[in-house]
Amino acid sequence: MIKVGIIGATGYAGAEIVRLIQGHPEAEVVWYGSRSYVDEKYSSIYGNFFKLVDAKCLDDNMEELADQVDVIFTATPQGLCASLVNEDILNKVKVIDLSADFRLKDVSVYEKWYKIEHKAPQFIDEAVYGLCEINRDKIKDARLIANPGCYTTCSILTAYPLVKEGLIDPETLIVDALSGVSGAGRGAKVANLYCEVNESCKPYGVTSHRHTPEIEEQLSYAAGKDIVINFTPHLVPMNRGILATEYASLKEKSGKLPTAEDIRAAYEKYYKDEFFIRLLGDGVCPETRWVENANFVDIGFKIDERTGRVIMMGALDNMVKGAAGQAVQNMNILFGLKESTGLEFAPSFP
Repeated sequence: MIKVGIIGATGYAGAEIVRLIQGHPEAEVVWYGSRSYVDEKYSSIYGNFFKLVDAKCLDDNMEELADQVDVIFTATPQGLCASLVNEDILNKVKVIDLSADFRLKDVSVYEKWYKIEHKAPQFIDEAVYGLCEINRDKIKDARLIANPGCYTTCSILTAYPLVKEGLIDPETLIVDALSGVSGAGRGAKVANLYCEVNESCKPYGVTSHRHTPEIEEQLSYAAGKDIVINFTPHLVPMNRGILATEYASLKEKSGKLPTAEDIRAAYEKYYKDEFFIRLLGDGVCPETRWVENANFVDIGFKIDERTGRVIMMGALDNMVKGAAGQAVQNMNILFGLKESTGLEFAPSFP
């Protein structure tokens, strides 16, 4: 059995990791870390775990934790993992960080967008960006995994094959994305109160959302050059889910614009063997309800011949493939398990 420790177990992403590990045949949680709820029963915080989890919450002592487990998940605010991790810990245990502390390779970019000083820049180069479908070969031997964000996972996977194959001009890429309220975390914020969110939809972080450089960096690797995009997130009144609608100009090859067959062939080239990526049929648009509570990404596209652009669409559950599910998928790769172990369940509906 893989022994699991979770720092930040009482946040939404941390609780989702607990739920997924409960159904995992090869792993068990032995440490429920939560600075805010030390010595409180975990099931008193999340009643859905009543009679399933009897443990009490412990603190976030990563040094002690590293001696007791095989892998540590840090589902914590930006800056905490970087302030705790060190060489001794990484020599003992795998660390999968759900924050942004190790996602960006340029410290100055991280500090500019997140407005905090990076506490462990010495580990940035070795950290592997844990987007499983693209980086699994690098993930296998890593000590430190930077688990991608929810907006970024959806945005990158939706555009990646077309950028990689040069079928679109990445400099024209525009990403509009919608998120459920759980993406903002469990902390009490006026903007996330029921009356503030219900019956409304609003853009936020316009031109300044901190997932922007993460999307740009990963798609720049695919493009083979630095690219800049427009990314606009929106908050919608649902618990969970991400829907990304992306627009880009098609790029001529041999004097012709790519056809729908060319676009589909590119997606099939990269994703036909990917269990968790579902390429939808012609004319079928993804919907968040069909990926809820599961680790799938649904992708569809349509060419606008009038404008010479392609509209790419992706949907995922921000708490699963956008956070905890992807973290467990990374764990499976790290420990040589079948990648879908503990994650092969259908989305729930209604």
